[in-house]
Amino acid sequence: MGQTIAEKIIKAHLVSGEPVKGEDIGLRIDQTLTQDATGTMAYLEFEAMGVPRVKTERSVAYIDHNTLQTGFENADDHRFIGSVAKKHGIYFSRPGNGICHQVHLERFGIPGKTLIGSDSHTPTAGGIGMLAFGAGGLDVAVAMGGGEYHITMPKMVRINLTGKLRDYVSAKDVILEVLRIMSVKGGVGKIIEYGGEGVKTLSVPERATITNMGAELGASTSVFPADEITREFMAAQDREADFTPVFADEDAVYDEVIDIDLSTLKPAAAMPHMPDNVKSVEEIGKIKVDQVLIGSCTNSSLRDMFRVAAILKGKTVNPDVSVGIAPGSKQVFNMLAECGALADLIASGARILECACGPCIGMGQSPNSGGISLRTFNRNFEGRSGTADGQIFLVSPETAAASALTGVLTDPTELGVAEPIEMPEHFLINDNMIVPPAPVEEADSVEILRGPNIKPFPVTTEMPESIKAPAVLKVEDNITTDHIMPAGAKILPYRSNIPHLSQFCFKQCDENFAENCKKAGQSVIIGGANYGQGSSREHAALVPLYLGVKAVITKSFARIHVANLINAGIIPLTFVNEADYDTVSRDDVLVFDGIRTAIANGDTQFEVANETTGKKIAVNLDFSTRQREMLLAGGLLNYTKLHN
Repeated sequence: MGQTIAEKIIKAHLVSGEPVKGEDIGLRIDQTLTQDATGTMAYLEFEAMGVPRVKTERSVAYIDHNTLQTGFENADDHRFIGSVAKKHGIYFSRPGNGICHQVHLERFGIPGKTLIGSDSHTPTAGGIGMLAFGAGGLDVAVAMGGGEYHITMPKMVRINLTGKLRDYVSAKDVILEVLRIMSVKGGVGKIIEYGGEGVKTLSVPERATITNMGAELGASTSVFPADEITREFMAAQDREADFTPVFADEDAVYDEVIDIDLSTLKPAAAMPHMPDNVKSVEEIGKIKVDQVLIGSCTNSSLRDMFRVAAILKGKTVNPDVSVGIAPGSKQVFNMLAECGALADLIASGARILECACGPCIGMGQSPNSGGISLRTFNRNFEGRSGTADGQIFLVSPETAAASALTGVLTDPTELGVAEPIEMPEHFLINDNMIVPPAPVEEADSVEILRGPNIKPFPVTTEMPESIKAPAVLKVEDNITTDHIMPAGAKILPYRSNIPHLSQFCFKQCDENFAENCKKAGQSVIIGGANYGQGSSREHAALVPLYLGVKAVITKSFARIHVANLINAGIIPLTFVNEADYDTVSRDDVLVFDGIRTAIANGDTQFEVANETTGKKIAVNLDFSTRQREMLLAGGLLNYTKLHN
């Protein structure tokens, strides 16, 4: 029986376990990446492990999230990360060099290799044929130290692409169609592979757009084959020597197959406030637009910028629309300037933003009150933009540019025949903003530079035999990590300071959450389905840990967040009967009598007593042997110390 792309890469990197669906497996990781919003904590964790130098083939630290420096905090974090990178064998991508996923695709990604990153959109590298996973910072730290990365062996889904996209229909419309079909929960426990004749019509940047937003499906990762188009892209980056063809076998077996005819797709938009709330632009109609933002790790490639520049050339953006454009990397920015396309963007009245994540994570460019903002980004969760009642629509660069001119949501196919986009045979190569680490013989002399905002990793302790705690919070379905631990310009600078950050935890759901947790001493959270979807930020587990949260009981969890909870030593539990969700109220006192013994014995179910109502609640103990040992030890850091 043939193998899928993912199965082949997993087999080549398997360190422990058997690649049987649903079983725990440990993978050797070739490359890691971090960004500054998660990187400081990841490197504090790496330091705590006591490993002098990274053991991966390539690890890269990017500065792309916290680039707005309104105080010393972000600058101090950047300095800290730079010094850690220099000392411990990590390449350092300086502020202004670009968004981690765009730069990694250009300069470091290698087909057939494994990559994990402390950012949920790390699967972007699947566009070049890597098996790339978003992960918590502690998982990345362990991988940098030479440890395995553990996942549950996923199911395999093939999305079979046929036909060819029409003019002004783009890769963004492809992934929006996938989200419409599968939903934000449809990819959980699955790897999405793309195949079919339609793949040959898509460039590497287009493929990367699709794998990037695979994170919104809840998928473990997404991947394209590495073919002649991939080789040409890498050759244009002076990296043809890194190319290896990667294909699925013709007789590979998939658990699910979805067929999409590219020629039938129309420009689409994800409406507020979920990436799977998708309708065609035509169906939504010509609603008034207040803001248009083009960029992010989803749509900031040179190809995307060329298409936008071609639409805006010789025209002026609508006076009622604020337009911002952020190239994804210094390479893209330089090449736009060299060919004159940047001048076309500037002349149109668009504001040119720096090569960074920026408004995608609420770092500037918040829309006006109740404003409608069209964004080429990957998430439109409520409040993520920085404006509580902002109405965020996710669209393609083509739809964004057309709408910027008209002032209303506009189907770009109305523009007629698109001018062909000629991509250069060779990209501008200038890696002067990537700082290599110090040689091994000089590493001991490198000083780690710490600012006063950098606080230690929260202390974790072994799991007690029993827990008695109130349910301090009860939330609905699809709670995101933005709900749990918001981003934005006011909060992100404190990602290195868990005590200060804790006051913002769950602020959107309950402004008194942190205070209530402190009063309770230890506590439990009750959640609905798909709890913890969105970003890989481990702060959504570390801050509740600091506040005394001992367990979270939900209908279901998002993949990365449940891993982060276990890493932090917080017990993630799911209702055996989802109807029991309705029987628990906020402030009910829950008793977990004998929970340590149950987990240690390998029990698959456990009864939680609701002392307030007198009822018993059955919950699943759905953990691998390794996860049980981690929970008993009080988290991954304690577990790693015990096993080294």
